[in-house]
Amino acid sequence: MGNSYAGQLRTTRFEEVLHNSIEASLRSNTVVPRPVFSQLYLESEQLLAHDGGFSRTENDDEDDEDGSESNSPPIPYQMKPPPEGCCTTDGLCQAGRDLRLSSLASDPLDVPPGFMLVGVKSPFLPENLLVCAVDRRFLPDERGHNALLGFSGNCVGCGEKGFRYFTEFSNHINLKLSTQPKKQKHLKYHLYRNNQGVLVKGAPICWRGYGRRCLHVLMHTYLATKLVLSSDILYDVHFYPAGTHTNSGPPKKRHKGWSPESSANSLPESTGKTPPSSSVLTTLSVPSVITTGARSGRDIYRQKTCGHGPLPQLTGNVSEVLVSSLLQSCYLSSQTLPRVYQHYGPSPIQPLSTEMQILLTVYYLVQLGPDQVPLIEDLEQIFMRSWRESHLSEIRQYQQPQTPATQGSHQPLTPSQLPWLAQLAASSCGEGVVVLGEHIGSLAQGIQQTFSRLMEGRLDNTNYVVIIVTVPGQETQCCVVVTGKHQCRALAESMFSPNEGLKEINHQLSTGVAQELIHYCNSLGQGVYDCLFVCTCTSVSALRPEQSLCACMCTEYSVEWREVRPIQLAVARKLLSHVCAIADSSTQNLDLGSFDRVSFLILVPPSEVTFQQTVRHLWSSGVLQELGSLDQDCVSQREAERYVVKMDQCAHARIDSLIQEAYSNSYTLYILVHDHAHCDINSASCSSSDSGLGLVDQLLNSRQVRDAPNILILHVTSFPFALQTQYTRISPYNEIHWPSAFSNDVDLYHERTRYFGVSELLESTRSGSSLPLMRYDSSFESMASALEERFPKLHSAVIRTTVLIQHYCVALMAASGRINGSQNLHKHSSVETLEIVQSLLNAAQLCPAHHGHMVLLRIPSLALAAWAHRRLSRVRRQLGLEESFEIILGNPNQALNIGQSFTDQIKTWLKIQDADWVPQSYLELEALPCILILSGAEPLGESLPRSLKYCDLRVINCSYLQRTTLEQELGLAAYLVRAESRPPHNPGPGSDLLESDAEKLSSTDNEEEEGQENASSSSHAQTPPSQSFPYPQPPLHHQTQPPVQSYSQAQPTSQLQPQPHIQSQNQPLSQTNSYPQPQPLPPAQSHRQHSKSTSSGSLSPRASSPHLSCSWARGVSRPPSVLLPRALYEIITASDSSGLPRCTSFLPHMSVAWASSFRPLLSKMMTCTEQSLYYRQWTIPRSYHMDSSNRTEGRSDNFHPRRLLLSGPPQVGKTGAYLHFLGILSRMLIRLMEVDIYDEEDINYSQYICCSSCYYSDAFHIFLQLFTIPFDYTIHDPKYDDISSVYSPGYKSRTPVRQEDVYLRRRTSRIKLSKYAAYNTYHHCEQCHQYLGFNPRYQMYESTLHAFTFTHLLLGEEIQLYFIIPKSKEHYFSFSQPGGQLESMRLPLTSDWSPDCIKSPIFTPTTGRHEHGLFNLYHAMDGASHLHILVVKEYEMAVYKKYWPNHIMLVLPTVFNGAGIGAAHFLIKELSYHNLELERSRRVEGGGPAGDVWPFIILADDSCVMWNAVDLDARNGPVEHAVSLKQVLQHMEACPDLAHYGLCGIRKWSSRGLTGREREPFSRGHLHDFLLLNVDRSQNIQYDQNRFTCHDVDFTLRLHSAGLLICRFNSFSVMKKQIAIGGYRTFIIKTKMTDVPTSVGPSQYVCAPDSKHLFLATPAQLLLEKYLQHTSQKLFPLSTKNYTHPVLSVDCYLNLGHEVTVCFVSSRPHSVNISTTGLLFSGLLLCFADSFVTPGFLKKFSFLKGATLCVISADRSSLRQTVGRLELEEEWRFRLSDEFQTANAKEDRPLFFLTGKHI
Repeated sequence: MGNSYAGQLRTTRFEEVLHNSIEASLRSNTVVPRPVFSQLYLESEQLLAHDGGFSRTENDDEDDEDGSESNSPPIPYQMKPPPEGCCTTDGLCQAGRDLRLSSLASDPLDVPPGFMLVGVKSPFLPENLLVCAVDRRFLPDERGHNALLGFSGNCVGCGEKGFRYFTEFSNHINLKLSTQPKKQKHLKYHLYRNNQGVLVKGAPICWRGYGRRCLHVLMHTYLATKLVLSSDILYDVHFYPAGTHTNSGPPKKRHKGWSPESSANSLPESTGKTPPSSSVLTTLSVPSVITTGARSGRDIYRQKTCGHGPLPQLTGNVSEVLVSSLLQSCYLSSQTLPRVYQHYGPSPIQPLSTEMQILLTVYYLVQLGPDQVPLIEDLEQIFMRSWRESHLSEIRQYQQPQTPATQGSHQPLTPSQLPWLAQLAASSCGEGVVVLGEHIGSLAQGIQQTFSRLMEGRLDNTNYVVIIVTVPGQETQCCVVVTGKHQCRALAESMFSPNEGLKEINHQLSTGVAQELIHYCNSLGQGVYDCLFVCTCTSVSALRPEQSLCACMCTEYSVEWREVRPIQLAVARKLLSHVCAIADSSTQNLDLGSFDRVSFLILVPPSEVTFQQTVRHLWSSGVLQELGSLDQDCVSQREAERYVVKMDQCAHARIDSLIQEAYSNSYTLYILVHDHAHCDINSASCSSSDSGLGLVDQLLNSRQVRDAPNILILHVTSFPFALQTQYTRISPYNEIHWPSAFSNDVDLYHERTRYFGVSELLESTRSGSSLPLMRYDSSFESMASALEERFPKLHSAVIRTTVLIQHYCVALMAASGRINGSQNLHKHSSVETLEIVQSLLNAAQLCPAHHGHMVLLRIPSLALAAWAHRRLSRVRRQLGLEESFEIILGNPNQALNIGQSFTDQIKTWLKIQDADWVPQSYLELEALPCILILSGAEPLGESLPRSLKYCDLRVINCSYLQRTTLEQELGLAAYLVRAESRPPHNPGPGSDLLESDAEKLSSTDNEEEEGQENASSSSHAQTPPSQSFPYPQPPLHHQTQPPVQSYSQAQPTSQLQPQPHIQSQNQPLSQTNSYPQPQPLPPAQSHRQHSKSTSSGSLSPRASSPHLSCSWARGVSRPPSVLLPRALYEIITASDSSGLPRCTSFLPHMSVAWASSFRPLLSKMMTCTEQSLYYRQWTIPRSYHMDSSNRTEGRSDNFHPRRLLLSGPPQVGKTGAYLHFLGILSRMLIRLMEVDIYDEEDINYSQYICCSSCYYSDAFHIFLQLFTIPFDYTIHDPKYDDISSVYSPGYKSRTPVRQEDVYLRRRTSRIKLSKYAAYNTYHHCEQCHQYLGFNPRYQMYESTLHAFTFTHLLLGEEIQLYFIIPKSKEHYFSFSQPGGQLESMRLPLTSDWSPDCIKSPIFTPTTGRHEHGLFNLYHAMDGASHLHILVVKEYEMAVYKKYWPNHIMLVLPTVFNGAGIGAAHFLIKELSYHNLELERSRRVEGGGPAGDVWPFIILADDSCVMWNAVDLDARNGPVEHAVSLKQVLQHMEACPDLAHYGLCGIRKWSSRGLTGREREPFSRGHLHDFLLLNVDRSQNIQYDQNRFTCHDVDFTLRLHSAGLLICRFNSFSVMKKQIAIGGYRTFIIKTKMTDVPTSVGPSQYVCAPDSKHLFLATPAQLLLEKYLQHTSQKLFPLSTKNYTHPVLSVDCYLNLGHEVTVCFVSSRPHSVNISTTGLLFSGLLLCFADSFVTPGFLKKFSFLKGATLCVISADRSSLRQTVGRLELEEEWRFRLSDEFQTANAKEDRPLFFLTGKHI
């Protein structure tokens, strides 16, 4: 063995303890020695902690024989490489000293006291021995005895001392072994000196014992190789109920590099039912169990399982013998190696042999206590640990190249050794385990002997009989017979399924089998019950305080509104984000953009209380009002019941109706919320129609639901394990886990409450400072055990329920004080029961308001629960306590029923006036003293009030040990405690994996940022605890799931909050929410649930006076106490090596099976997401699981594309979270259908006098006479509120309203998108697929790049443009030949007209908005054919092509990459005119008229989203309604004489209606954003290609001055969407030295020429425009706020700031200008003055003295030429310091300007 367990074993005593224990086992048949492993192991969890691993692979410590002398298998060994520079010569040590006996025979050697010289046998020196000094204590005496395990030796060559491991020593002396070094094999001879002093070989070392030597050695062998390696398991088994799992988590250091394996085969399914026959077992090569028991020493109640070998035919009363397949499945799965090992060539890794499994089974049974029941989970883990430990080196090496030196093979345990070792192991426990292996020729013979011994009474003290048949030449046969009464009962009952167990109980009650037990129990208290009939019943007033005391009530219920908790809001947002992720994925499984409303249906288990509870939550949450399903004033819950359905036979019609509705309403998103999704997961094909099972599979997994694109399923559960299998329908990316509210005691969501669940209950059992909240009743257990022995054929649930009710009846008699001699009754009850009953009675009697506690009795059997209810009710009536407390039978199939007096009391507390009101859920029983008998096979989601004080689970079944079963029973006691109540220096209990590890903090399970943003400005009261507890106290406002939420943004409704007013509390804890305070409901709504649930919106008692006699008011901060069966308590409280509760390693659900026994255990550090992945890898559904058929449905990923899973601890608030999710999902859909529209009133209309009195009287006639309407120079677009006004005669200056130091955000309104809206790339409905490039006729992205050469005088050079033309759009263009050179873009004729065609090409310049630009005009055009061209910059070509593959794109030249919007419009207009000429030429060549080609184009902004038209038929005057872009354009294109107009446009929409000239059908003025441009008429007027801002104002003024007509159609308006990303107005001023934006002021935009200045990497024109805009007050001081003296701007409009007025004039001949006679200008602006500007032209204008001149040119030379040519020095004074340039480097071509003053 050695000392490789450094730090784990008591190494000084290890050898002695193990040696003495084995010797005692061999020498005694009666004395049971103390288990060796209990003595040796200090901490079982440290078994693998040592980096060196197990001694089996490194140490020469085992007291074994070599292969020739024993049957122990040799252990393959790979020697560690020697250190560098060490000697490796045979016969020498690593220090290079000679160790050979022939060399050292005459040398004097130093042998320390207690050591002796020993000869070591080396495989490479067969003729010689190596000399070493060994401590004689580790060597056997002459009889082969008394050798301690381990090693201690010195090297006689180099003198190195202190070798404690033979492995280390063998390496030092260079033995070079291919197998594990063993001192028994290599320490061969004693050495001694002869008479001549020469060292010679002496007698061989005797490594064998005397007498039973062989058996002794075999015991050592297998104890060392198997049992010790699993000894930590056996240690836990010895102390805990039935063994504990260890190493639950990632392998420790020794397992580094070892990963969980995937099993090649699946476990055979075990449904827990009796196999139809035993013939199926004949081919099994695994042992099994035969379980039997005795009644009164003779009667047989048996259970057995037969495995290896044919089961002999049994005759006689075979109904008394049961056969189980649990052990059979365990053995089979433990012998099936994972594929990772099976596929690894000649791997030495082998599964455990049958013989070894049998031997380990015997060891396991020996370690069990007399009252413990074997658990198959424990045995399976023992097998796996033993297998891993015995193959540890191979597991580490299986990926490394195998050489003959490393390929060892285990010598298996032979059948002949098995009976001896099994008997040896069993001998240590006396008669507890009997092994029949000698002289047993067959299983039939062994079973017959067992039955004979049993009938003779020779097995009265025996719990297990192991029959082993080892016939030479045949396979080993074995079976185990369980004869212990307690074990027999437990194993027999575990063979029933839960439903079968309940049927058996009903059968025993209906047939009268249980009557004998009931009579016996009654006889125990004979005489006591007789007193019940002679005692006089006092009046109720004698038992309870007078009603007049209500004036001093200790508590009163007041109305208090609650809102959604922050953590629920965070979970709701996580749900929403997952829905959005489905919609955003490329699978197109959910098109959120196509839905305009949400509908839902909540599916709940078939429990009437759960149904009513959910209806109440839904009704009071405000979700129905939010979704528009109910009127705001609706007060009836009947409407809410339409949205909740119980999963019973009535659910068929409801869900079928929803499916039909979903198919007929494709624009509605339907949410199916499957609450408590773990309740029914049975396959519909394996369930009968009358069982009520399989409905979920039949309805939710149907093809109609799966294929409906507008149905989304949300599973909600506290126990998701059964839905997380290899065949699950839910994607791991669609799981939402309840986040942790705390991290390191930091409240992440400002909840100020802490969830108190199963983990905290477990923690209370470990604190030791006070009575734990979870405990068992030893007195009750003793009484129940005694009766179980007396009535062996009765089901334990019948016995335990009878005893429990007997205890309650006796306790009621004793506590009532109505029975004489009641003190003698205590012996017939237990202390725990007496305490419960006394608390129940005293609380209501002492409280003036008669408040009390609830006691929960959990009795799964409906029949037993009904019997218990009758029995308790009868005793209560006989004691006269009918008015003291209520006894409620909680039947899931029936509505809640309580007495009228108690209903009236609740109505008084809640101030309910409705005479017909009755409580319908347990939450409404807050403070009602009652005993609730909750029945049903499992809890079905019923939430309990906070007045629950005791949760009595003493009669729940302990046979079904699945994680889901255990946790949902314990989840009844879940609670919420106040975080501030945690005592200092006592950081509360952390969370184990129970409750899905909700307290675990991880990036996948927590989104703290969600919680941080949820807190509103609500004040939180720091409420001190009223008293101290050793566990966290709950807050007074405590709730649990399912929550009642306050939910509604517009008019939220919530629920009344009765609160116990306690003096020490200043104000209630307010919940945080971002919504406004809701309004109270009418009085009829003033009743709501009291809730123990953590959800907001439940009842919260609040004390109004310091009445300390109210136990309920004092106890609202205390979680309930839980009483468990002892067996279950010991299982739950036991933990493995990592501190994880044992029950977490159990099978997660009875409907699933482990995929392989070769799986790792759960780790304490696993998050919820990691747990999910664990179960998805290691569990498979059984045949009756609804997911078992998911593999065969042909789906590649097996995941339903629209299915989500929300999991969280019980009673934590999941209902409130998903109800809130429904609300915010509805708001999001509305939000998706809405956009932020610029909603600004046109500016500068206050001084304008309307001159039109007739509205649209003759629109077309006015259009023909439009040239008579004066042009409006004033700019009305609100986006230009900060630019210079344009001077016009008769217009008064505006009063500035802006504040310079305040940033005024542009006003927007949220408008719902019409069906004619334009969309961005996020919209992808089915109708748009072809438009967006999803036409099956064309490949996606199938487009070609065409070059187009273009020449223009202003460009100065020939440039090349590129068109990207999709294949589907090539018919809009003309090519020299198919696929050849692009010649032109086809244009229609003026005379052409089609109702489904738009003639004008649409050009949309865009930048930075490839995702957000509104380029999808399919719906806007209402299906009309149109030509749409995106104008993009060259560097953005690829990204725009990616997002819009079916759009035509015009790519600007490279020189325009840094240009503004002016360059794009310039190029569009000039290219369009060039194309017009080309089309005319093509028409002429084709024989058509040249002038008949359509000359108009549309210039549209990329944010135009909707269009409106004025409704002329409205009663209250003109109103606007949405129309399609097609209608707008066709109307404009159809206007007569449209060709005479140069530019047309439409209004910008405003919610304020029509103002000013907008009331006229047409007007003339500035046009923006959406333009219809006549490129033929405007041929000589170009956009300024250099402009960045105000280019449209400049173009309109020049167009008007050229005499062209400009028309605005006021009957139409365009809505512009607010897009915060991209656009031509987003330019960053940055320095030349870095790309990081820097803060540069406008004064730094210009500098003196040739000066050292910080150059900017910004276009010169933009710097100039920004400089003039922000510094005009200094540049034109006389012009500031001087409207009557504007600045004269010649041939261009530049923005000089909103305080300066600009007068625009054109120098072109025959231009239209305003009259400037008598007008004095305060400045002159000449920007790039051309030859039309002459000195004579300038002399027409007059200037104020001191007026400012600003001349702008491209360079200094042209600047001087302009000054000289225009003779400016005659009237203007210039200074050398008045010359400036933009802050650009020379290579960036700065602009220059000169300023001067008028003389």
